[in-house]
Amino acid sequence: MPSPRIRELPSDERPREKLANLGPAALSNAELIAIFLRTGVSGKSAVDLARELLRNRGSLQGLARTSPAELMQFAGVKMAKATQLCAAFELGRRLVQEQIPGMALDTPEKIFDFLGPSMRALSQECITLILLDTRRCLIKVEEVTRGTVNEALAHPREILRVALSHSSHSFVLVHNHPSGNPSPSSADREMTRRLARAAETVGVPLLDHLIIGAASVDAPPYFSFREAGLL
Repeated sequence: MPSPRIRELPSDERPREKLANLGPAALSNAELIAIFLRTGVSGKSAVDLARELLRNRGSLQGLARTSPAELMQFAGVKMAKATQLCAAFELGRRLVQEQIPGMALDTPEKIFDFLGPSMRALSQECITLILLDTRRCLIKVEEVTRGTVNEALAHPREILRVALSHSSHSFVLVHNHPSGNPSPSSADREMTRRLARAAETVGVPLLDHLIIGAASVDAPPYFSFREAGLL
């Protein structure tokens, strides 16, 4: 039996009316997504379509990593719906990463809380710098490069050029592993050693290198070279 259309539901069950009356926290993930989808397809409401997207991608995080082209493979999802969803997720990532000059970022936990949510959603490896002042407070965040699904290449010279151009006192290197496993590869270890030596030479020390992975019951969602005694 086809699901009722959203306009056929009682007003207190329609996502938009529910949000207006109770606030966004009262809505499920599927209901929030349905607001961006606006309409469903034959036999499915927008909420049903949203649930299907979430089931197919495994989680909200998985849906956030889905490209417009991949979204348009679903029946009823054309360019308008796909781009609206992608724009919503990108705004969420940017909000989490909104730069607050003067914010203290002096522990791996604080750095992960600041950048982890946005970088975990990326489907490609990305190298980002957190530029710090003498008190280890934020000056600026700069993306240096974005690579393939399992590799982002950046020469120490390019990284240090960015750090020096903003008169940083020190910096932290952050990159993600789309696989979800934050364990450093041999290439990660070698790059960190080379970068730390070069940074010391120019007087802008590398304080830490964080690799962002996924949450796990038996492992932290990030790897810190400093915590591991490798810096």
